[in-house]
Amino acid sequence: MTVPSSFSASPSREQLDALKLERLRGLVRAILPHNRFYAGKLARESHELASLDALEQWPFTFKEELVEAAAAAGIPGNLTWPPDRYVRFHQTSGTHGRPIPVFDTAEDWAWWMACWESILDRGGVRPGDRVLVASSFGPFAGFWSCFDALLSRQVMAIPTGGMTTLARLEMARSIGATVLVATPSYSLHLAEVAADHKLDLKHVPIRLVIVAGEPGGSVPAVRSRIREAWGADLLDHAGATEVGPWGVGDLAGQGLDVIEPWFHAEFLSVKTGQAAEPGELSELVLTTLGRVGAPLIRYRTGDLVRPRWPTPDAIEAGACAWVRLEGGVLGRTDDMLVVRGVNIFPGAIDDIVRSFPEVVEYRLTVATHESLDVLKLEIEDRLADPGRVAREMQVRLGLRVDVVTVSAGSLPRFEGKGRRIVDRRDTRRKEDRKEG
Repeated sequence: MTVPSSFSASPSREQLDALKLERLRGLVRAILPHNRFYAGKLARESHELASLDALEQWPFTFKEELVEAAAAAGIPGNLTWPPDRYVRFHQTSGTHGRPIPVFDTAEDWAWWMACWESILDRGGVRPGDRVLVASSFGPFAGFWSCFDALLSRQVMAIPTGGMTTLARLEMARSIGATVLVATPSYSLHLAEVAADHKLDLKHVPIRLVIVAGEPGGSVPAVRSRIREAWGADLLDHAGATEVGPWGVGDLAGQGLDVIEPWFHAEFLSVKTGQAAEPGELSELVLTTLGRVGAPLIRYRTGDLVRPRWPTPDAIEAGACAWVRLEGGVLGRTDDMLVVRGVNIFPGAIDDIVRSFPEVVEYRLTVATHESLDVLKLEIEDRLADPGRVAREMQVRLGLRVDVVTVSAGSLPRFEGKGRRIVDRRDTRRKEDRKEG
């Protein structure tokens, strides 16, 4: 299969939807009846899609189905072809449950590269750049796909798997790296270690930081901290091993755009479970439009977002036609905390804490005391003044938070996805909150 190059903008929503419908129909023709997973799920559905709206009559795909299918067969359950046709093995991180094995054919991996074209285009990454990929290169796909996309573009890609943080900083300085790829947490940790070792990042010619794996890249305070620390532009990106690289931000930090030429997005209102209105808090549902070997149709990602569609006037003036997610990924359906009737997202906590430049690291714990939810925020604070942070939490969350300082370096650091919020309430009370 020949995969077209990046489709970074569209003259109109109508043309974009026509392209997506063509690719969706082609995907369905290619996978049925070979793909047993979807042949079974879609056995009672009409495969004639008159429009993208017709897809709404088809069943959702849930992560639990993929987990169960993989556990039963020992291989991914949504494969279209026999296993010996696949050349790439990856695995989900397992942050929210059991890891899922994921296979890709050579053609599917080329589709990953096509998706990454839009991300690299947004950051202006070109031959001549030297891109340091700060990852351990474990089995999840994100950093591997970035690395291969850089090679496809004939950009120098610098692997740092197995290196210490200080060694990575020295590598960036000595090789003259111009682009850094990392999680938001780890890009801040790199800057922290540089400061501890009196390594002036002005001597590291990083002009762009590409972040993924956490919501921080679209959180204003986190963006500001990273940009200031590195003296560089920042580009947010979102993806998942089982789905692909589905979202890209811009250098202005206006949120994330769904890479619609390769993904069809739907949005389910958190309140009603029906199609969300513009700006409404909703769960992101994605259909892959080019991953024939391991497709996902109407996949419930669990990501919480607020969609906005560009107006025809904005598109005519040159705006990208893709749907934009205001504030990026706000959190996950299974990460959202309900504390004393208030919905709290990890990104909101991050935005508040990171607005204090003297706070190096933090951890928020939710527990139960005398039948009441209590919040405790531990911070590594150079000023040792937790009161100012507590007041800001009260103002912006409307909740009292017990803020305490802890010794420098005592809280965990993360190379991958950060886990800074710990819910220690008993399981039964958590389930009661979800049902309520």
